[in-house]
Amino acid sequence: MLFASCINSWAASYSGHCCFINQRRTPSHCLKLSARSSPTFVPAAQLRPRKCECFDLHDKLVLYERARAWQKDIVSEKKALIESGQDCPDAVIVLQHYPVYTMGSSSSEKYLLFDPNDAPVYTIRTGSSEEYLHFDPKDALHWTERGGEVTYHGPGQIVVYPIINLRNHKTDLHWYLRSLEEVVIRTLESTFSIKASRLEGLTGVWVGNQKLAAIGIRVSRWITYHGLALNVTTDLTPFQWIVPCGIQGRGVGSIKELLEESSPPAAETFADDSELMNITAKSLIREFAQVFQLEVHHRSASL
Repeated sequence: MLFASCINSWAASYSGHCCFINQRRTPSHCLKLSARSSPTFVPAAQLRPRKCECFDLHDKLVLYERARAWQKDIVSEKKALIESGQDCPDAVIVLQHYPVYTMGSSSSEKYLLFDPNDAPVYTIRTGSSEEYLHFDPKDALHWTERGGEVTYHGPGQIVVYPIINLRNHKTDLHWYLRSLEEVVIRTLESTFSIKASRLEGLTGVWVGNQKLAAIGIRVSRWITYHGLALNVTTDLTPFQWIVPCGIQGRGVGSIKELLEESSPPAAETFADDSELMNITAKSLIREFAQVFQLEVHHRSASL
């Protein structure tokens, strides 16, 4: 998963999903870290909550490349603020994507169960509406700078992109990944009474043998981007055409699926998929603020 050598960068790799770090000053070797070395979450000490700009587009479908470019623009702005000695508030973007497969910086095509030049065409219903989407073969697969193997993004999946300066929190990548997992674990427990957990040696959030949340990040000069994806009402069929996160022998699940399987079915509590998505997004933002000790300020954005 890692580059064989590093030039002006160093990388940390995790089983399942990983992160890629780019630093201004570079060690002469690649540092490989293991998720096993930090199995639990410990909050960073902080005197008072820092400001965080929140762009909540959880009810919008956004093209993957557009969101990726947006993140890079914000990262560049924050680097400029830091270099000029100004305050650099954290930011978080919450949204959904049009159907897309994404590959990490060192992903292997062996985890694709289809021809990369002929991506599968599949019809997906968006939310509770009667609108349907199709994969566009030429746009269905994107290579990115994040860590990790192939994953799927699509309607019904809430994606959270934190763009935060870890110097203001804790310059520890294990801690950051465990913190992202903690956000999801708390959301599932507090909102749906779903007992989720971590699995030793793997990054992400699991319920039994099913992975509900995938994590893949990049860090540049200790500023994070990319992030986590939580399956809420997601049509899970597209996961059948890949080995999600390169993890063999394990499944993928969603909140809606788990609620429907409960006794009595808890999914009946929600009027429709849109309500379930709204509740999940609000809970994710709340738990994100608590875990990272941030004061959220909502901002509008148009893409």
